[in-house]
Amino acid sequence: MISVTEATARAGALKRLSDQGVSIWLDDLSRGRITSGNLAELVATSHVVGVTTNPSIFQAAIGSGAGYEDQLADLAVRGVTVDEAVRMMTTADVRAAADVLRPVYEATGGRDGRVSIEVDPRLAHDTAATIAEARQLAWLVDRPGVMIKIPATEAGLPAITEVVAQGISVNVTLIFSLERYRAVMDAYLAGLERAQAAGLDLSTIHSVASFFVSRVDSEIDKRLTLLGTDEALALKGRAALANARLAYEAYEDVFGGDRWLALAGAKANKQRPLWASTGVKDPAYKDTLYVDELVAPGTVNTMPEATLDAVRDHGEITGDTVSGGYAQARADLAAVERLGISYDEVVRQLEDEGVAKFETAWQDLLDAVTKSLLSKGVDA
Repeated sequence: MISVTEATARAGALKRLSDQGVSIWLDDLSRGRITSGNLAELVATSHVVGVTTNPSIFQAAIGSGAGYEDQLADLAVRGVTVDEAVRMMTTADVRAAADVLRPVYEATGGRDGRVSIEVDPRLAHDTAATIAEARQLAWLVDRPGVMIKIPATEAGLPAITEVVAQGISVNVTLIFSLERYRAVMDAYLAGLERAQAAGLDLSTIHSVASFFVSRVDSEIDKRLTLLGTDEALALKGRAALANARLAYEAYEDVFGGDRWLALAGAKANKQRPLWASTGVKDPAYKDTLYVDELVAPGTVNTMPEATLDAVRDHGEITGDTVSGGYAQARADLAAVERLGISYDEVVRQLEDEGVAKFETAWQDLLDAVTKSLLSKGVDA
């Protein structure tokens, strides 16, 4: 086993990424990752300064049962419902991870050291229930480093405003379209304005906007391949990066405007763009594509561990690869549109599929926990 000093020395590309102003967050969490010291090691040696979770991550972790046996036994004895059991296990993991990351939280003034937990995905189209769930999760985790993930559905937008207005930090998830991203930023600013009117300390409220990357290429590349022309095939692997770069342009526009400047004077924090879904789906692409090509100051890149390892090993971090590429990004998306592939249709489909995938993962998790509770003689 290599020493911490050796591991840190090997993390050159990760350090360069961090030095460019990109916060590296791990897109994974499990009980074993916490208790083994693995998360603490990644923080110490790999420039990891945050953690994101989602229903699929928890389904993989808790569904296996590994590390959760004692808590499941206690929950079974108490005769809790399956929904309560899942909530207690997931919030326990997030609380423990927030404790591991507390020194980072303190050192960065709350900018990093963040751990995200998502509202029940079955509530994605229910504004009032999303708000209530967000408040409950923040209360249950009870750590300043927690971020509550709210999906960027139409029903999620007013929930974002309300939750931010109450002083709760938010990670807005499942953003695919540029139009919806601007609506997300507007919802955040509206929440800050209400929080300011209520006399809250804006410096304590943080937010990230999770803009999904690889899924855009997966869907558009599939359609380009079906077309099969040279022009279509030449555009493969370009739409997702173009979409993300134009999102960063929108971020610069909104957080350089007069509305933001009024809030900045009250010590508000910008809502940073977070690149999500950064694991490459197509093996033909370099496995660090969505890291190397999305380097920009003031962003977050949340990576599954395989991508983190790949960046550490052979990432090519050479500086800002986003700013200044906006004209080419617009040209790439326009070229896709000219071939008859509707951007609006694709991003709408991806949002619907994203919500559905998380609902399925959540149901699978509920089913696995139900089976475990029943095995212990408890009617879940």
